[in-house]
Amino acid sequence: MEKTFVDSMKDSLVAMKEEIIQNLVSESADFKALVDDMDPKDLVDLAADDIDRKTLDTLSAKDIKRLRLIDSALARIQNGKYGFCVKCNKRIPKERLEAIPYALMCIECQTSDERRNR
Repeated sequence: MEKTFVDSMKDSLVAMKEEIIQNLVSESADFKALVDDMDPKDLVDLAADDIDRKTLDTLSAKDIKRLRLIDSALARIQNGKYGFCVKCNKRIPKERLEAIPYALMCIECQTSDERRNR
């Protein structure tokens, strides 16, 4: 996968992560107290670290799942596995990654997985 595309997706993933964390900060006084003394660049790393119970309690299940998927995608970028389906190891089309930068699977495997889990 092209380095410029992967870099663009990485920027997009980091921005998504920042948005989730910023929304959390603005909605939760308890969480705001946790991050007030942090360096702004540490805010992005917060979700990648072991998030303490208070943070998890304030996050919705959807946000927790999204943060984990984003962290997983960032880890795959770091180890050179980004853009490949975790199930069949085929390339995930760029269009799919542009729509869902943290996609784990190609459309075929995702569809199969969803059918199986119904």
